[in-house]
Amino acid sequence: MTHDVLDIAGLNKWFGGLRATNDIMLSVREGEIHAIIGPNGAGKTTLLSQIQGLLRPDDGYIKLDGEDITYEPAHKRARRGIARSFQITSLISEFPVITNAALGVQARLGHSFRFWKQAGSDLELLEPALEALRLVGLDRRAGSLVRDLSHGERRQLELAIALAQKPRLLLLDEPMAGMGRQDTSRMISLIAGLKGQYSIILIEHDMDAVFTLADRISVLVAGHVIKTGTPEQIRNDADVRAAYLGH
Repeated sequence: MTHDVLDIAGLNKWFGGLRATNDIMLSVREGEIHAIIGPNGAGKTTLLSQIQGLLRPDDGYIKLDGEDITYEPAHKRARRGIARSFQITSLISEFPVITNAALGVQARLGHSFRFWKQAGSDLELLEPALEALRLVGLDRRAGSLVRDLSHGERRQLELAIALAQKPRLLLLDEPMAGMGRQDTSRMISLIAGLKGQYSIILIEHDMDAVFTLADRISVLVAGHVIKTGTPEQIRNDADVRAAYLGH
């Protein structure tokens, strides 16, 4: 029987008078892809930032493998195995692909990013970085500069950097953003290949991708989870259709 890698209860975050996350209850099971969907401004990215440790909740708790990490900083959570691939790419365009991937390994090992120059020559970093590039089909581009990659390849590299951290929990923030049909199809296949190997939270506006990939889906509206269920349950739920899918 699988257990919950992530357990969240009563999570609240206020920005002045705005309640960005509202009493959120959420769990992620071992090896599942758990998608979070909702309209713009629903609080999806705010939720991910609290899970990652970039934002401190005002109430509630976050547990990873049963251990309370609610107030742990992001760098400690990274060492515990929480890795995030961002909605907006944050790559270093003047560096080679392999060096960018090696920075993900540095984050896992706890090396200071002040020593980024070592990432291009340290075998302890390069070997796992190359393995991460193989996982996403970018190993042949290891020596290329990031600036020479296509948009789709940059998103693949973002995923490789996250995988290089050997994540216990992988947070994917709109991995298909800005992609054409062919690149989207490739990314869906890549993420599908990770199912069962990693516990994944997926935020994505492409509903075809969500319903293809997700084991479970939570619907976030105005900072509150209004429904969690299988893709079929979510697709057929009248409240969900009225709040989100129907639009």
